[in-house]
Amino acid sequence: MTRPDASNVPVGKRSLQLAILPLALAIAMGLAACGQKDEKPQGPPPPPEVGVVTAEPTTVGLVSDLPGRLESSRVAEVRARASGIVLKRVFREGSDVKAGQVLYEIDPAPYKAALQNAEASLAQAQATLAQASSTAARYRPLVQANAVSKQEYDVAVANEKQARAQVSAGKAAVDTARINLGYATVTAPISGRIGRSQVTEGALVGQTDQTPLATIQQVNPLYVNLTQSASEVLALRSQLADGKLASAGADAAKVKILAEDGKPYPHEGKLLFSDLTVDPGTGQVSVRAEVANPDGMLLPGMYVRVRIEQAQIENAILLPQQAVTRGAQDTVMIIGDDGSVTPRTVTVSGQKDGQWIVVDGLKTGEKVMVDGFMKLQMGTKTVKPVPWAKGGGANPAASGASAPASAASK
Repeated sequence: MTRPDASNVPVGKRSLQLAILPLALAIAMGLAACGQKDEKPQGPPPPPEVGVVTAEPTTVGLVSDLPGRLESSRVAEVRARASGIVLKRVFREGSDVKAGQVLYEIDPAPYKAALQNAEASLAQAQATLAQASSTAARYRPLVQANAVSKQEYDVAVANEKQARAQVSAGKAAVDTARINLGYATVTAPISGRIGRSQVTEGALVGQTDQTPLATIQQVNPLYVNLTQSASEVLALRSQLADGKLASAGADAAKVKILAEDGKPYPHEGKLLFSDLTVDPGTGQVSVRAEVANPDGMLLPGMYVRVRIEQAQIENAILLPQQAVTRGAQDTVMIIGDDGSVTPRTVTVSGQKDGQWIVVDGLKTGEKVMVDGFMKLQMGTKTVKPVPWAKGGGANPAASGASAPASAASK
C-alpha cells in the first residue's frame, strides 16, 4: 500500500494530528508506570512507636506526708487590770512586740492619788511607832527602879508593837497602790505578733471585769497539730528509737514542712513525741511538730504537710505510675531488643513523688513501656521503643493512650 504523502493532507487536519500526538504519548507512559507500580510487591508496615523508660537502680528514701494545721506556740490575751479611761495606744496593729513593751496607757490620776494617800498613812504610822518606841525605852529602866508601875510599862510596850504593826500595814498599802498604778501602764506579757486593738483612746475599761484589749501570738516557733492512728505513731516512735529516723534531739525526729502549694519550707522542723494524747472514741493520736519561723512566712491556721523521711531502700527502681498495672499482681510491659512485648510481674513498695518504687522484678537496663498501650490492644506484636518524656510533650509519637487498666494504688 502506498503511504499517503503528508503534503497531500490538508493543513487543518495535520495540525490536529500534531496536537493529539503528545497527549497520547503521555497517557501511554502513565499507563506503563502504573503497570510497573502494581507489579512491585508491598512490604509490612513499620512497627508503632511506644514510650519507654530504662530501669536504673537507685537509693530511694521512703517518706510519709502528714497533714496538719499551724498553731501559735504561745498565745496571750492582753487585758486591762486597772479601770479607767484609755489615754493612748502605743503600738502598731500587726507588728511584733517584745515582752514588757508598753501597749496602752490608762488614766493614772486616781492611782497616783491612792499611792500618795497610802504613803501619808505610812508616814503617820511611822511617827506613831517612833513615839511608842521612845516611851517604851524610857520606861524600861524606870520599871526596874520601881519608878513606874509594871502595868504602865506593859502598856508602853504594847503601844510600840501596835505602832510597828501599823507601819507594816502602811508599807503593804503603799506597795498595793504602787502596783495598781503600774497596771495603768499595760505592757506585753510575751513577745510575739500583736493583732488588732479591741479598744480605742477614750474607752472606759476594767469597770466590771478585766477588759480584753488585744491578743499576742508567738509565731516563732510554730506548732503543727497532726492526727494519726496509734499504730502509725508507735511505728514512727519505734523507728526513731532504732535510728531509722533522723533525730532532732531527745524524743524528736527531723521533718520537712511543705506549704499549701507543695513548695518545701526552708527551715526544718521536728516531730515531738513527748506529749501524746489518744482520743478514746476514734483511737487517733494527736501529735505535734515544731518548726522555726524567723521570717514570719508561716501564719497560724495555715494548712501544711509534714514530710517524715524514713528508712532508705537500696537498688530500687522508680517508675511512672502509668507504667505499672496494679492488681493482685503488679505487672509491667518489657520491650525486648527485637521490639517484642513481654509482661513482667514486679514488686512495688510504696511511692515517692508520684512514682512507684519497684524493689523486685526488673533488671538494670531493661526498657519498661510507659506509653502506647492502646496499640497493643489493636493486635500489635512488635513495637519500636522511643524514650518517654513526662507528659508526652517531647515525644509525640510515644504519646499513645496510657494504659494500665488498673492504675489505682492498692
